[in-house]
Amino acid sequence: MTISEQKQIIDLIKREVVPAVGCTEPIAVALCAAVAAETLGREESGRPERVEVRLSANILKNAMGVGIPGTGMIGLPIAVALGALYGCSSRELELLGGITPEQVAEGKSYLLANPINITLAEGSVPKLYIEVEVRRGDESARAVIAGTHSSVVLVERNGEVLRGGEISAESGDVATSSVELSLRKVYDFAMQTPLEDLEFIQEAERLNMAAAETSFSGNYGHGLGVMLRGGGHGNMLGDTLFSRILAYTSAACDARMSGAPVPVMSNSGSGNQGIASTVPVVVYGRECGASHEQMVRALALSHLTVIYIKEGLGRLSALCGCVVAATGSSCGITYLMGGGYEEISIAVKNMVANLTGMICDGAKPSCSLKLSSGVSTAVLSAMMAMEHRCTTSTEGIVDDDVDMTIRNLTNIGRDAMDETDRMILNIMTNKCN
Repeated sequence: MTISEQKQIIDLIKREVVPAVGCTEPIAVALCAAVAAETLGREESGRPERVEVRLSANILKNAMGVGIPGTGMIGLPIAVALGALYGCSSRELELLGGITPEQVAEGKSYLLANPINITLAEGSVPKLYIEVEVRRGDESARAVIAGTHSSVVLVERNGEVLRGGEISAESGDVATSSVELSLRKVYDFAMQTPLEDLEFIQEAERLNMAAAETSFSGNYGHGLGVMLRGGGHGNMLGDTLFSRILAYTSAACDARMSGAPVPVMSNSGSGNQGIASTVPVVVYGRECGASHEQMVRALALSHLTVIYIKEGLGRLSALCGCVVAATGSSCGITYLMGGGYEEISIAVKNMVANLTGMICDGAKPSCSLKLSSGVSTAVLSAMMAMEHRCTTSTEGIVDDDVDMTIRNLTNIGRDAMDETDRMILNIMTNKCN
């Protein structure tokens, strides 16, 4: 691998592995509201009088049932209100990280006087599409985010385009590098790149493990992490390396999905993907005495594997992101167990044979259950790989070629599950509550 290729891949990871406070979908909507409000102007006596929000189905699905950091509330309206009133767009996905209790109270009051209209966007739009229009008297401003969670692709004021242009349903929803990735290239990058060029990935370890520790000291979501750590019936699993991997991973998710105002390091636009591709690797590495270099390379391998798979899948789909993220962590754990490229390829095939088809029915506290399922499969797949026990091409969608196996997974998640996505949204929006 050339130095130029290494640099391009490092740049790709740095674009895709970024901090976020709160679930990225409602935070991205809050970011879009902040851009629109900043464009309109935030005079003391002239807050937006009306806010219209138009979203793709996938954004709506992922923002309906998740806690908003620091508010004690669930869902989009409070996120939109705080973004419009106080959000600083330059902070991108961390824009609600510094919201105060006084601002939250003001946001709640604003909602009572200024109901926010949230609808599905009309026509053919990208799977990740957010449009916010704010009005005050005869003045208006509109902002659109599409493709990625922080990509502002259009800004208008009073109908005049200030930034951006035409948006199509094919607007890119993944960040790509000019280097064509394969699992072999991902592995070679993680093993061959100078260590000092990869050490930035340790910030993911710091943030995501801190989120888990926050959860252990509180009462978040369904409390799965605390239970698995030994509380209540969690004692059934005992205090083992396996139970600690599950506990720390689900705990970080418990806190994040319940609106704890803590940052996590995301991957490909998802904090849960960042958690699942980081925490299992870190817990395993710490418990097994991995060296500094091994830990860094394992995390780089895990995160880049996720980015590679997401290039084919897209940011939002009916396939749960934990399938992809847990596949990354299985690769990292396999490497820490002493595995090489052959064993890592086996781990990927075992993951695809097991988890393909797990649905995404929105971001919510029960995502911690899905992460624990994904991570338990990651550990099992790594253990099998080290015994050279591999699902074969006569079994289901697994192919002899590992990259073709990955494409089979992404084709199912991106294309074949489109109707599943529509049915999921229909169910979620038509429940009596």
